[in-house]
Amino acid sequence: MLHALYLLGIAAFAASGVLAAHRANMDPFGGLVLAFAASISGGTLRDLILDRHPLYWTHDWLLLVLIASVAVATMLYLRRWELPHRALMVVDAVGLAVVTVIGARAAIDAHVTPVAVLILAVLTGVTGEVVRDVLCGEFPPLLLREEVYATAALAGAVCYLGLHSVGTSDTVSTVVSAVLVFGLRMAAIFRDLHLPRLQRVAG
Repeated sequence: MLHALYLLGIAAFAASGVLAAHRANMDPFGGLVLAFAASISGGTLRDLILDRHPLYWTHDWLLLVLIASVAVATMLYLRRWELPHRALMVVDAVGLAVVTVIGARAAIDAHVTPVAVLILAVLTGVTGEVVRDVLCGEFPPLLLREEVYATAALAGAVCYLGLHSVGTSDTVSTVVSAVLVFGLRMAAIFRDLHLPRLQRVAG
């Protein structure tokens, strides 16, 4: 179950990388680069912090084939059909939801503190989006705008950690937490919900 969701999250981020490259008018190589960057950046940062070697994607050929296949399939789709409105945000939300929970699970397995679990889960979820947006020349990245993005990931990480701490099965914890992240992100997208901006105090 967890492995299947993990592959779904990676595939979603790969597609989001290509969609972002398409929106930025990049060539196919740029789309492929963004697909890999969006897919593996979060997990790579997590593993480097946890000092886990070798990095997870360096010995998983299936994962690399999946990313490349999804990237090519998305490019072929975009050559024939128009990009649906908000497609990038929806696909990205799937990746955020799944990868955040995967990050929480990996951090718990590493026996770090609860606060570190939350930090690593959020970093795993959002890093791919940050790298993708920076490579596309989008400043500030989505994460640093008033979007409900990292906060959705944090809510899912708290949910997963809480369910795990009370002995809930891993399958239930994973599904509930991922649905929470996705639901919060979808509510923010389709109801136009935003966090308050930092305002300068008038003086």
